[in-house]
Amino acid sequence: MRTSTQLPRHLTLAYALLIAYACLHPFTGWRPSGLPLFDFLHAPWPKYYKVEDIVLNVLGFLPFGFVLAAAWPVRWHAAAVIVLSTLAGAALSLSLECAQNFLPTRVASNVDLGANIGGALLGAIAGATLGRRVFDARGWLQQWHQQRVLEGHIGDVGVVMLGLWLLAQLSPETLLFAAGDVRGLFDLPRPLPFSPERFMRLEAAIVATNLVAVGLMARSTLQRFSFTVFALILLGLGARTLAAMSFYVPGRPLLWLTPGAIGGLTIGLPALIAALMLPRLLRHTLAAVALLAGTVLVNLTPQNPYLIFNQTLINQGHFLNFSGVTHLVASLWPFLALGYLSALNLLRSGGR
Repeated sequence: MRTSTQLPRHLTLAYALLIAYACLHPFTGWRPSGLPLFDFLHAPWPKYYKVEDIVLNVLGFLPFGFVLAAAWPVRWHAAAVIVLSTLAGAALSLSLECAQNFLPTRVASNVDLGANIGGALLGAIAGATLGRRVFDARGWLQQWHQQRVLEGHIGDVGVVMLGLWLLAQLSPETLLFAAGDVRGLFDLPRPLPFSPERFMRLEAAIVATNLVAVGLMARSTLQRFSFTVFALILLGLGARTLAAMSFYVPGRPLLWLTPGAIGGLTIGLPALIAALMLPRLLRHTLAAVALLAGTVLVNLTPQNPYLIFNQTLINQGHFLNFSGVTHLVASLWPFLALGYLSALNLLRSGGR
């Protein structure tokens, strides 16, 4: 039986990269500001700073402190873990605030720095107690991990991949389960004009192919079949509902439940159930085909008319940062998933 997991370390690295992207997005216009690098540390309290900004900064770094505290060796004292995790959060935040000095669309802030450190501290306190028990060999998460997930780093990376997919579902502007849209990354035009019939067919195909792809991807990370596959899909729908409820004015939780989405779910669920019965090699091949097909389709789809006529997005800086992260993850996820499946096949073939 496995006695430990590297999952907290993998989660810490992944979350740190997401924080860096959110803080430095959109990575354009780099130039010196002319001010001393640490000048912002002595700045007075910002005139238009809101309490919500502090709360969001605290919440943004709280998971980092939590998973980092759980990643330290279990023999280390809790006080040392809390201090080291908080210092790591402070170092990350300070580095990013300094980097923002060189971005014209960003403003380095000592208030943000303090809120980020506070979030890392609160997360570290929770992680040094609750987090260690969660990831401990006798904890419920580790027990689930041992009984369900593939052994070694490949299993941990698979769990991180599925977590990134759930994060991508918090992007309310995209179609349900849509991933791999690289037009925004490369400033590419939309190749097809809009028509209701074409859009509905494309949307249904995108939902169905991505549903099959993520379901088979989830199955590939598991030792054997489990209803975890369908639980993940339900969590994805819950994430879309939460995003539509939270990020639009007014909130409409079921905005994603369009005719095309209903058609895609109706087709995709039976197709996924049938695909789960296939042998492993065929499942992996079908997952790769579904990922590629979904990526091609989403890059052909015209602009989503439901968003234009039904809702207005919250236009706030922190939401735009979060939206930048979810868009990046959604754009890159199919390609990362293909890399994961390839690595998994190589490991399996090498183990025979």
